[in-house]
Formats: sequence, C-alpha cells, structure tokens
Amino acid sequence: MSIVIITGSAGLIGSQTATFFHEKGFDVVGVDNNLRKTFFGEEACTLWNRSRLERDLSRYRHITADIRDADAINSVFSDYGKDISCVVHCAAQPSHDWAANDPFTDFSVNANGTIVLLEATRKYCPEAAFIFTSTNKVYGDTPNRLPLVELESRWELDTKHPWHAQGIDETMSIDMTKHSLFGASKVAADVLVQEYGRYFGMNTVCFRGGCLTGPAHSGAQLHGFLNYLMRCCVSGKPYFVFGYKGKQVRDNIHAFDLVNMFWHYVQKPRPGAVYNAGGGRHSNCSMLEAIAMCEKISGKKLQWEYQEDNRIGDHIWWISDVSKFQKDYPEWHYTYSIKDIFQGMYDVLSSDKSALKMV
Repeated sequence: MSIVIITGSAGLIGSQTATFFHEKGFDVVGVDNNLRKTFFGEEACTLWNRSRLERDLSRYRHITADIRDADAINSVFSDYGKDISCVVHCAAQPSHDWAANDPFTDFSVNANGTIVLLEATRKYCPEAAFIFTSTNKVYGDTPNRLPLVELESRWELDTKHPWHAQGIDETMSIDMTKHSLFGASKVAADVLVQEYGRYFGMNTVCFRGGCLTGPAHSGAQLHGFLNYLMRCCVSGKPYFVFGYKGKQVRDNIHAFDLVNMFWHYVQKPRPGAVYNAGGGRHSNCSMLEAIAMCEKISGKKLQWEYQEDNRIGDHIWWISDVSKFQKDYPEWHYTYSIKDIFQGMYDVLSSDKSALKMV
C-alpha cells in the first residue's frame, strides 16, 4: 500500500493531485476543512469538489481537520506511518489582501500549519517526499524594480535583460523587499521546508507557483483571478481590475501541469529543492489580454471596472523561468497553453450551470 497525504485536497491543486496520484495507483488521504469558504465566502466553498472526489475516486478518504491542530495531524500520520510515500501540502491562506485583515490567522495557517506537517512527516514517514506549494510572492515586489517597458496591451521586460527570454529564475533575492503579510508567511513556510531538507536530509521541495489555475478552481475576487474572470464573463457579474492600467502580466500554469511536476519530483527527489513553477513564456497574459480572450471564447462582453490603486505587494510583470526544473527533470513538459486553459474553464462553466452557483 502506498499512501499520498494531500492537504487542501478539495482545492484546485489538491483535487488535481488527488486525481492524478489516484490514477497512478496511490491510496489518497485528503485533509481539508473548507477554510476557503471562511476566507472568501460562499462563492469559494469547496464542498462541491470534495463531493466529486469522494464520488469519483474509489481509494479516496477525506479527513476534516485543521493543519494547525498537531494532535489531529499526528493522528492521521500515525495511522499510516511509513506507508506514506508522499505528502503534498497545498492548504493555505492564499490572499495578500485577506492577510492584512487577519495577520495572525494568515501566519498560523501558512507557517505554523507547515511546521506541524513537517514534524509529522519527520516523525512518522521521514523517507516520504514532502511537496510544498509555495508562491512567487516570496520574492516580494522585487520584480517591480526590473526594467519594464509599456506596450499597447501589457508591460514587458526590456529585451536586453537576461531574464527576458525565459523569465525570472530562482536566483532573485527574497530579501529587502515588500512582500505583503501573505508573502511573509509563505516565506516562513518556504524556508522551513528548505531547512527540513537541508538540515534533516528529508526529501522536501518548494514549488514557487505563479498563477495556478484550471476548471476545478473555486475562484473568488481575492484569489484565483483567471477562473473568477471567466465566471464573471459567463454570468454577467462585474469584474474589477486593480491598477497598472490593466497591463499587469501573469504566467498561468494549468493545475495538471503543476501536479505533473510533483509527480516527476516524487520519482527522483532532491532534498531541499526549490523551483519556480508557472506558465513561463509558454502560457502568460496581461489582464487586458485575459479579458479579450474571455470575451472571444464566451461570446459575451465582460462588465468590468478599473480602479487606479493596485494591490499592495502585487507584481507588475511576472513570468517564471522553469528551466531549472526542466534541466533536472527533462521528461516533463507543458500540456496546456493559455488558450487551452481559458477554453477548459469556459467548457465547464457553460455545460454545468451548478458550477456558477458560487458567483
């Protein structure tokens, strides 16, 4: 018996991980207490996704527990012990806007919850791969100091800069920069995961994600912008663009492609590894370009408004360089383009009206 424990299993990446590893023959233990609904309201409730997993995956067991509860987490890990071959930690408070309103909860979920899981792994299954979904927000607003050029529909990095061709790599400093409180709590977790790999020799890895997306996202205004954007376009709900003339650029990686990164790491783990993980030059868009694609695919006009004030700690331009991961795992490759991502979200929303009930 080979067990994968997934925190945040009813969320976007957690549910994709559950499906992917179940297909690979793993027994899946999902830990999720639907805190996303607490953070973002009814529209972000993940119970629909949990129900889907319980219905579709015969070897899925769901546990409603808070990752900050060491007794509950230790109970789960002790039940399975060394049969646990992989821990995928996706649970988080994921919004820098929300974090500013409740810093204690943000830090306790993101940092304290992570060390609870690391300690449980070290105690009960120290040989297991420990995969942490970190974020590019650990770099703070350092990317905003890059030499950016304003184009018609986007900001773009100066063509003379060495990161123009492939994007930002892992050598960018995370120090001396404004992170937002969310970014700071994720830095704490990120460094802890690295330390358990480097200090204790555990098979830990941080994937610093750009925008993670896909049809299974319970998108909300404060988190999951691409999915939420398409939901608004299909439903007719107004959408708000914050700052940078709507030309801010994000790379977007489909949940499947990210989880496939996890899978490759599990086959050949490297203790204390760190990888940027986003759509890169393969899959990226500005807000204005995203709106145009939503409207073209849906055939509907998005009702959107512009607000001049940008979100604190937000990036003007972010494209991930994933070449370090591709060098270590050359068999991995992208399967979804930015257009594929939009089309997939639209297909789900237009064919299943219940998927719009959260908007």
